[in-house]
Amino acid sequence: MATTYGDISPRTAAYAAKDMLVRGQPYLVLEKFGQAKPLPANNSKVIKFRRYSALNNTPVELVEGVTPARKTLAFTDVTATLAQYGDLIRISDVVFDTHEDPVLKEATELLGEQAAQLVETMRFGVLRAGTNVLFANGATRVAVNTPITITLQRRAVRTLKRQNARFITKIIRSTVAFETQNVAPGYVALIHPDCETDVRNMAGFTPAEKYGTITPWENELGKVEDVRYLSSTIFTSFPSAGGVAGTMLSTNATAADVYPVLYLGSDAYGIVALKGMYAITPMVVNPKPSDSDPLAQRGSVSWKTMQTCVILNDAFMLRGEVAATA
Repeated sequence: MATTYGDISPRTAAYAAKDMLVRGQPYLVLEKFGQAKPLPANNSKVIKFRRYSALNNTPVELVEGVTPARKTLAFTDVTATLAQYGDLIRISDVVFDTHEDPVLKEATELLGEQAAQLVETMRFGVLRAGTNVLFANGATRVAVNTPITITLQRRAVRTLKRQNARFITKIIRSTVAFETQNVAPGYVALIHPDCETDVRNMAGFTPAEKYGTITPWENELGKVEDVRYLSSTIFTSFPSAGGVAGTMLSTNATAADVYPVLYLGSDAYGIVALKGMYAITPMVVNPKPSDSDPLAQRGSVSWKTMQTCVILNDAFMLRGEVAATA
């Protein structure tokens, strides 16, 4: 049956999409904490996020019998343009017909991993370009050559609180469905695994396995005071961008690698969720005769998605730049 899913039916495509998303879930750390919107069908390439401004809280006494002036809601619309991403695996007719392994299933799952990693990398590239930044030492990136400390974290938390960044109290659930769940209030920090040892060495660190009544998230390392730390290899460093490496990790063995630590409050950024009915489109094309393939020797398994990520409020997130102990 000819459909937009190649040679598979919409029902089969739904199962394939679910398999893709399940395999990719562990890589979708940023998926949890953004202001997420599902991708609507048959809509424009521009998606709109709306941010309402806080009301004036200056104390004004009421005058007896006089109705105060009405306030009006003020808001700022932040728009982002969707871009299309995708990839495919070419599979020959011989593999389709003779291979002993479930090649289609393996290809679908591998593409699911790739899709999640690709989307997460795109999102991280947008977010680490934010303008709210603190350095572990010095005043610029080229001086950084010390690891994360409790002092840096407290500076970051103080900055977020001063800017009225709210604690994260709900997240997008780690399922293929588009739904949220309430969580213990706090800020979230995202790190590369190279920084895990330094986080563990921070004063007051509580490992995730000792949380008690709090359920850890996937990839969660632990918490320090108001901040919960999650790690992913997606959150890469600026190689050899810092000061003299000394005992810090360095790509060129001279200058320290600089790692961004993203401290997040609620509603700091907006994303299109990689879940739900229209999140990702899987396609399977069986080998069939055509002008370009007269012997029907080539088929493919592929995916595509429309995605975007945008910073909604720079004041609600902060990038700490640190080195990592070798």
